[in-house]
Amino acid sequence: MTMTLIDHDSSEATHDVDRDSVIDLQGIFRTYYKPDGSILVEALRNVNLTIDRGEYVAIMGASGSGKSTMMNIIGALDRPTSGACLISGSDIATLSDEDLSSIRGRRIGFVFQAFNLISQLTVTENVEVPLFYQDIPRLDRLQRANQILHRVGLGDRLGHRPKELSGGQQQRVAIARALVTNPDLLLADEPTGNLDSTTGQAILQLIDELHAEGLTIVMVTHDEQIADRCERVIRLRDGEIETDELTPKGQARLGR
Repeated sequence: MTMTLIDHDSSEATHDVDRDSVIDLQGIFRTYYKPDGSILVEALRNVNLTIDRGEYVAIMGASGSGKSTMMNIIGALDRPTSGACLISGSDIATLSDEDLSSIRGRRIGFVFQAFNLISQLTVTENVEVPLFYQDIPRLDRLQRANQILHRVGLGDRLGHRPKELSGGQQQRVAIARALVTNPDLLLADEPTGNLDSTTGQAILQLIDELHAEGLTIVMVTHDEQIADRCERVIRLRDGEIETDELTPKGQARLGR
């Protein structure tokens, strides 16, 4: 399989004002310190990365490569030690905790390996949760939750509780919850890790469809076959971007 290397020094990879970027990392360092102030580990080192609206990106790397730290920063769950992280134009390093929480709730949808559903709530109520914290009126929450649940194929499970669903159905609920706020970015961390291969393929097909509809998706995976479904693969090593390449799918979309 042949991939096209993206040159970060070229105009193609350098952020400019004409690009509609969802994520723009500029000289990002994330350093963890010991209690005495000495450096414990540099989890990210001078990372520069732009992800444009509508891209489908896989992030890969061995344990300790920095991918979890990068995902935490992209997801506004952590702040860089230095550098700028712009999420839809807002630099998270300059924002208050309240503003960061707003970005997480409105602009980013999270899907994790563990479904993280609330067992006491129905499927619809689980999907409504992000809207509740945005003070969306009850009837509007219900309408939006039911609409997105029909989109992910769970229109006949609205009143069920998580324990009454299969693993694949629970992950679909988690995806619906991530989408109900109409986010700029879907951030998926090993979304099929707890699923059998057949169910996992169905979830990946749903994610493919969401991307085809225009959603920007960043997915952490260790599986090369899953990465091949994306259009771009970023590999991290020792806190730095080792390679950033277009897959054949990405090349085809860009006509290369």
